[in-house]
Amino acid sequence: QVQLVESGGDSVQAGGSLRLSCTSSGATVINLNRYHMAWFRQAPGKERDRVAAIGASNGASLYAEFAKGRFTVGRDNAKNMLYLQMDSLKPEDSGTYYCAAQGTSGGWFPSDAKKYNYWGQGTQVTVSS
Repeated sequence: QVQLVESGGDSVQAGGSLRLSCTSSGATVINLNRYHMAWFRQAPGKERDRVAAIGASNGASLYAEFAKGRFTVGRDNAKNMLYLQMDSLKPEDSGTYYCAAQGTSGGWFPSDAKKYNYWGQGTQVTVSS
């Protein structure tokens, strides 16, 4: 069974920064570098939105409009880790952040949550004003 585990969520003041991490653990560890990866977030009562995605082969990254210029998605291949550096945080960034892995066969669908094969349990981010 594949497990993705997020960490790094916390409570911060507006304008602060957080760095979220995602690793693979459990009975079956997957090489995150071989998957398209993404960060999603969900606030209470709202839909899950894709925050950022990074391609498996070329490392191309995509960001939601609200994340551009403030968030950076990347990989640490040596640690088999996906990260999300979040700067200039705003109260509206609060929510549960999930990492997700999508297989590479059949193309890349960065925003389609249904195309992701594996999900983490989420890490909570709270930004206070």
